[in-house]
Amino acid sequence: MQYSRILLKLSGESLAGKGDQGISNSVLEEYAKQVIDVAKKGCEIAVVIGGGNIFRGLSGTETGYDRLKGDQMGMLATVINSLALESAITRLGGRAKVFTSIRMEPVGELYVRDRVLDAMKNNTVCILSGGTGNPFFTTDTASALRAVEIGADVLLKGTRVDGVYTADPEKDPNAEKFDKISFEEVISRRLKVMDSTAFTMCRENNMPIIVFDMNKSGNIMKVINGDKIGTLISN
Repeated sequence: MQYSRILLKLSGESLAGKGDQGISNSVLEEYAKQVIDVAKKGCEIAVVIGGGNIFRGLSGTETGYDRLKGDQMGMLATVINSLALESAITRLGGRAKVFTSIRMEPVGELYVRDRVLDAMKNNTVCILSGGTGNPFFTTDTASALRAVEIGADVLLKGTRVDGVYTADPEKDPNAEKFDKISFEEVISRRLKVMDSTAFTMCRENNMPIIVFDMNKSGNIMKVINGDKIGTLISN
């Protein structure tokens, strides 16, 4: 096993499956199974999920919401997704616990790094919800921050595509995939992997990122075993 502690970042939109909104039970169950399989292998896992399938703060401001309130709504959307994943993992026989960046007991326990580390060592999947707890920061930034805080070996960004390309492969059939790429080259090429705040935090704290296709069953296991899938971004 190449990685023994990981931070998995999932987008809220991916939970919607083929729909535009809401949570697809089949997608949720597939993600839960993959996470459980990796946890059984002995890998410590923390998960950060976005909330875009329910509400996006930035798009909310375009329809008249105050940015602060919109971002707070987005934070709550991530909590809903986190509770759904926790429920799915528990139902399938795994152990999971939701931590929230802002107080909302008994929905979830307030995020404290040392408590998360203790839970992870006890083979509990820790789902870190509510973003950073502050407006104007994305869940990408939250995942980078939490990955650094918990001392993860790698930040795994699960997406709909199988890595980082020279252009959007869903729009450009001639886009070429990178197996490895440096933080500096991603910046110079202006490739949209994560938002700039998250990306800078990973670069400055030497936190490698692997971008991979989350919708292919067994891919998380392949990543932690060191198989060459997705794209590795590092210094």
